[in-house]
Amino acid sequence: MSKLNNNELKVGVIGLGYVGLPLALHLDRFFCTVGYDINDEKINQLLLGKSPIDDIKDTEICNSKILFTRELCDIKECNIYIIAVPTPIDNFNRPDLSPLESASETVGKVLLPGDVVIYESTVYPGVTEEICIPILEKTSKMKLNDDFGVGYSPERVNPGDAEHPIDKIDKIISSSSKKYLDIIRCVYSSFLDSKIYCAPTIKIAEAAKILENTQRDVNIALVNEFSIICHELQIDIKEVLSAAKTKWNFLDFQPGFVGGHCIGVDPYYMIHKSQQIGISPEVMLVSRKTNNNYPNYIGNKIVKKILELGLDIKK
Repeated sequence: MSKLNNNELKVGVIGLGYVGLPLALHLDRFFCTVGYDINDEKINQLLLGKSPIDDIKDTEICNSKILFTRELCDIKECNIYIIAVPTPIDNFNRPDLSPLESASETVGKVLLPGDVVIYESTVYPGVTEEICIPILEKTSKMKLNDDFGVGYSPERVNPGDAEHPIDKIDKIISSSSKKYLDIIRCVYSSFLDSKIYCAPTIKIAEAAKILENTQRDVNIALVNEFSIICHELQIDIKEVLSAAKTKWNFLDFQPGFVGGHCIGVDPYYMIHKSQQIGISPEVMLVSRKTNNNYPNYIGNKIVKKILELGLDIKK
């Protein structure tokens, strides 16, 4: 793809949420960039120069040259497609890949020979190669590596964290072939001030992202459980943590609720895949149960305290 060398490259970012929008804004500094989303309200906001995300100022939207669109025809001339759509779970904590499948079908309709599709959405190992690529091949009627390339580069955005903006976070990249890996590296290195790590395979990159967030979930669950025990023993957990973290290799996690888009969701993707192959991931399952139950424990303690205060007032 010689267009990388003469600024003729056109990048389409599919999904303009907390991952896709900041990514599009950074790419816009170096490439002609199109931002595509199926949410009409979001696109209308962006066209009016209004940011739908708290972390991004309206002035950043107004000053960008991004073409914000919901129209398929506006992305058909792109050479690079970066898919950054949500990967939620359903009411039974099972992966919901419908946004990813829909985005793959959308891109497949406009894919041309030589194009590259990069997935940033968090998935369990195998989704890119076993689900997304077949959709791209079927819709485009082209063959992976012979006609187009695919990469996986998991997002690491931490909303609200000003100390770790997208261009300062180390980036994992992977690809279906060495040729396309070099193209992917060039795209991301254009705006990154951080390191780029080339994972040997797409599955390794997918698993690495799941591990990052699952590790946090497990560590938070341990501290939450420990805090419950300490509370029942009338021991101040804050003082316990202050003492414990004087050791150089202690991991300083705090008890609390697990929320957001990632930590409370991503482990279920690996749990799902594990169970598919006959493995029961006990640590992940217990961690999810512990963290899901922790708000109830805190809520019950608050209610009990309120009732006690009420009785004291009546006396």
